[in-house]
Amino acid sequence: MKRSMATAHDFIYLASQSPRRRQLLEQIGVRCELLLADATEDAEALEAERVGELPLAYVQRVTRAKLHAAQQRLTQRQLPPAPILCSDTTVALGRRIHGKPQDAADAAAILKQLSGRTHRVITAVAVASGAAEHLAVSTSRVTFTELSADTLERYIASGEPFGKAGAYGIQGAAGTWVKRIDGSYTGIMGLPLHETAELLRAVGVQW
Repeated sequence: MKRSMATAHDFIYLASQSPRRRQLLEQIGVRCELLLADATEDAEALEAERVGELPLAYVQRVTRAKLHAAQQRLTQRQLPPAPILCSDTTVALGRRIHGKPQDAADAAAILKQLSGRTHRVITAVAVASGAAEHLAVSTSRVTFTELSADTLERYIASGEPFGKAGAYGIQGAAGTWVKRIDGSYTGIMGLPLHETAELLRAVGVQW
């Protein structure tokens, strides 16, 4: 990837509510300011699935939509210019997309399907700076052990599945279920650091 000759930046806007993404950026020394939707935006609507849409196409479309919404937000709020970063993660079992669970029953249904099987975690990252826009995708494969009914009940009761694609977070208790990973651990968390660093360098971010 060629690096941009644009002005160097010492911070970025992060258009994501995920504390994990912010923590991962801080881990590599990237300073970020949150650029979140307000009450006038229906941010959840951007994640709605389309009939027949495959997981890879879905995650790329949603990430681009989030990025474009954040660009409009930046302009409307008349904030100082800086690169914007967005990301979206989905869990896929075959052609089926498993997003954030709607409730406890949905979380249980998702996790029962993932139990004892290998699924994909697909994370797309997009960065915009001025007219420049870049997107990268990280795909990892995760194999779970068989999950007992008691394990699922306790995990769901903890509240950890909610707000997470596939109804689990690998950095939490669900990490004990993982028999094998083929791919990026940080990508599974929600922000693949290798791809993210390449995108940020491309738009002149310094850290």
